[in-house]
Amino acid sequence: MIPTRPLYVPPPYQDSAERGRLILRDGTTANIYVATPADEPRLIAFFKGLSAESRRSRFFSDSKPGESAIGQMCDDSDPTKVFTMIVTRFSEDGEERIIATGSYFAVTESVAEVAVTVDDVFQGKGLGTLLLERMSLLAIQHGFTEFKAITDSANTPMLEVFRHSGFPVTERYEDGFVTVEFSVLPGADSVARTELRDRLFTAASIRPFFKPHSVAVIGASRKPASIGYRIMEGLVLNRFQGCIYPVNPNAKVICSMRAYPSMQAIPEPVDLGVIVVPRDLVMGAVEDCAARGVRALIVISAGFAETNEDGRSLQEAVVEKARGYGMRIIGPNCLGLLNSDPDVSLNASFSPVFPPNGTVAMSSQSGALGLAILALAKRLNLGLSTFVSIGNKADVSGNDLLQYWEGDEKTNVILLYMESIKNPRRFARIARRVSRSKPIICVKGGRTTAGRRAAGSHTAALAAADTPVEALFRQTGVIRCDTLEEMFDLAAALAEQPLPHGRRVGIVTNAGGPGILCSDSCEAGGLDVPVLSEETQAKLKKFLPAAAAVGNPVDMIASAPPEHFRETVETVMLDPDIDMVIVIYIPVGTAKNDAIDEAIQEGITSARAKGADSKPALACLMVEEGIHAPLVINDGAEKVPVYAFPESAARVLSKISEYSEWLHEPLGVIPEFTDINTAKARAICRQALSSRGPGWLSAAETRDLLQTFRLPVGEGGVATTADEAVALAEEIGYPVAVKLASLTIVHKSDMGGVYLKLQNADAVRKAFLEIQDKLKANDQLEEMEGVLVQPMVSGGVEVMVGVTNDPVFGPLVAFGLGGVHVEILADIVFRVTPLTDQDVEKMVREIRGHRLLQGYRGHPPADIDAIKEILLRISYLVEEVPEILELDLNPIFALEPGKGCRIVDARIQVDYDPFLQPQKATT
Repeated sequence: MIPTRPLYVPPPYQDSAERGRLILRDGTTANIYVATPADEPRLIAFFKGLSAESRRSRFFSDSKPGESAIGQMCDDSDPTKVFTMIVTRFSEDGEERIIATGSYFAVTESVAEVAVTVDDVFQGKGLGTLLLERMSLLAIQHGFTEFKAITDSANTPMLEVFRHSGFPVTERYEDGFVTVEFSVLPGADSVARTELRDRLFTAASIRPFFKPHSVAVIGASRKPASIGYRIMEGLVLNRFQGCIYPVNPNAKVICSMRAYPSMQAIPEPVDLGVIVVPRDLVMGAVEDCAARGVRALIVISAGFAETNEDGRSLQEAVVEKARGYGMRIIGPNCLGLLNSDPDVSLNASFSPVFPPNGTVAMSSQSGALGLAILALAKRLNLGLSTFVSIGNKADVSGNDLLQYWEGDEKTNVILLYMESIKNPRRFARIARRVSRSKPIICVKGGRTTAGRRAAGSHTAALAAADTPVEALFRQTGVIRCDTLEEMFDLAAALAEQPLPHGRRVGIVTNAGGPGILCSDSCEAGGLDVPVLSEETQAKLKKFLPAAAAVGNPVDMIASAPPEHFRETVETVMLDPDIDMVIVIYIPVGTAKNDAIDEAIQEGITSARAKGADSKPALACLMVEEGIHAPLVINDGAEKVPVYAFPESAARVLSKISEYSEWLHEPLGVIPEFTDINTAKARAICRQALSSRGPGWLSAAETRDLLQTFRLPVGEGGVATTADEAVALAEEIGYPVAVKLASLTIVHKSDMGGVYLKLQNADAVRKAFLEIQDKLKANDQLEEMEGVLVQPMVSGGVEVMVGVTNDPVFGPLVAFGLGGVHVEILADIVFRVTPLTDQDVEKMVREIRGHRLLQGYRGHPPADIDAIKEILLRISYLVEEVPEILELDLNPIFALEPGKGCRIVDARIQVDYDPFLQPQKATT
């Protein structure tokens, strides 16, 4: 039994735990950061401005706290003693002021006393809970595991914050006060509540974009060629169901509506502001919107981070200003957004196309591509619920939109066009959850713009630029497409058809060629095209001509009349050994196309009525009319997507089948190992960095590090003399292997540094001296740290496990066949950490060499459970020890079931933890 327990990981923040964006319960925003001595004056003003009741709840007194006490709160020199976070917003006069603060003070090395205070005006918005959540996470990083708090028994709001935190709280009442104590270590309940708050608060912040009651266009214009005019035109012509306010100081009327010189001149509240002014005027427009109480901003204007560093700096300042006023921003440098719900009918973009209403939501990072996407959606008659172009993603990102669409009743399918993933860990957490209820289809641009990075390990060399994206999508259930056309093909099926319960496809056609192409594409995509049951074939033979093929594909021959289409479709769909159907029609006979369409519709309708209601049905109508509208079933209750080519339909079924299988897998669990020594592992890395700087660990350090995480390095050790080598060999028993141990020489066998099956002391001594002589001859003797002496391992299958660090995605774990197979076959799969038990299960199954692990031609199977344990331990290792940059365990001998694995060769490269100040190497 592996000593583990479930590891509960809080969802990552959009920025960082220490500073960045905070979204309140009402969807407004604020800034949060760690207090410093510079914040002392504002903190004094904050406590001074509290009501007497709030001060009494915090300090058990009506009086204001002394300056020395506040000075102590602002001391950021040692977070193991005292730590304070503050939340700020801009006031109406533009001054940044504190609206909430939280502090903890060390009681013991592991226990701290915590206190939270919220401005009277901002109470009830979730600030106390959000502060407690952040401070708990940061307290763990500084060595604390428990919080305690003392508060007045009448301070119900604060007690409710503790009780609803998700932490296991104990309360003790004495003399009118309550002492609250709880562990701050994440648990199932605390993580679930954090995730729920994040989802609900984020959705509340996005809602004003898609469901505003009023829209102001700042920079509206009377010039038809201008963006400001086109946005006004889009709002008016598509009949936005709310108030529209054009804002332009140089015009009195725009689009037959009164124009206002500024936002503050508008007499009514404004929910959404669309900013389309020159770049240098954007900041003023943001401030003008803030003064009017606008909740959401779309910044169409360009010239920001996409241009140069000055633009990036201005973009950051604009976002900081908007956030400080409680507003959220889409853009800048974007197309805008649309909501096709007839109750809203919002076109807050400069797109001339307004798509039909439907259940598909879409986000595009590219504005120009967004225009083409909307045109294509309308041409394909694909109904959209909402569409948004996010541009530079300065504030609102795809992660925010996913959380909004997750709870949107009008959306069933989510489409993403992405050029970058700004926060992949947060995306993974959100996408994995959302994919369980709504399919996410993604086209990721930039697959081949970057090559492989030069690296000293097999793992890094095998990880191409697109590897982490592919791994992330596989782990989170995101359906990846290569083209926009494929994306829309999939969306049409997922929006209207049920998910299949298997991979068996029935193909109905009136022409052999398309049927063959469809069969080939299905099998290439991992689908089965089984022979139909004898009962089904017998039914088909009763009405089809003798020349027809009834096995699968069912080829009704070219002259098939409408009634044959109707009966065949119904019969094949009702076959219990078929999970989904593709119907192909090519007009080579005398039947009219409309009659065939109607027959297919009737066949599907009849099959549905008789029990085939859970089988997806797709049509391929190879007619001359071009794009064919979907076939309508049951008076519009269902639509059957129509494709121009059979390969397209086959690809769609392949991908939705894979998604359906992912949905039915059990939820993965991240295990936490309880038999490891993280502190010792980090100490080994830090000692190496302190003495030598970044680079590869020595053979002895590598063995010690792996042993701290109970990885199976086996017996043996590093010897620096021939006598030590003999002593080690005698200790572990013959035969043994002797290998060069060196920090710099990677391929030891290439220079004759590996000796195997040594049977006695003389052979070991000779091997040591020969390795020494070879290095001396090459003037490399100083590169020898000694030799690694190990017992010989016989039998088993050679596999490898590796880690490489992606600068954006973090650690990637690789698994595949080991030894020489790594470079020759490149039979490797990757996953992004942290790995779940389901991730490692699939990693082992997905390599082409999986059959070798199961036992092949008389060879015994490998201990697959032991392989999976190594993968999980390595994932946990690189998560807990961020100094590890690269790692190669190759080969690992996977022995017979029950005998475990043996790591034969290992290399680990370390670098400074990016979150800590690096120590300079000493000479």
